[in-house]
Amino acid sequence: MNSAEAIAAAYALAAGFVSAGLLGSFYQLVTARPPRFELAAGHWLSNCGELVMILFAGPFIIMRNALRGRRIENRPLKWLLASACISSMWSICSGILVLHLSFALAAA
Repeated sequence: MNSAEAIAAAYALAAGFVSAGLLGSFYQLVTARPPRFELAAGHWLSNCGELVMILFAGPFIIMRNALRGRRIENRPLKWLLASACISSMWSICSGILVLHLSFALAAA
């Protein structure tokens, strides 16, 4: 991997994690409950919306749960590092999607 690819990956990581944090915080502001990896029993349209929220806010949910687990349940540091790796890879993937979407909207 050359330096340009590393910078692009870091930028996608930042874009993905920031969008996950914004979406997760907005969801918590609107619903007054933190986002979780579960779908509430409801209409199929609201379930589709929650699924999209989970797909993009996943890194935020993982890291929030990992930090709480480390602080409250005193989970090992390896658990936190593994969660950070999973969250980082997920953030890169969702960051690439967010960047493609923003570039497409800017070009339109």
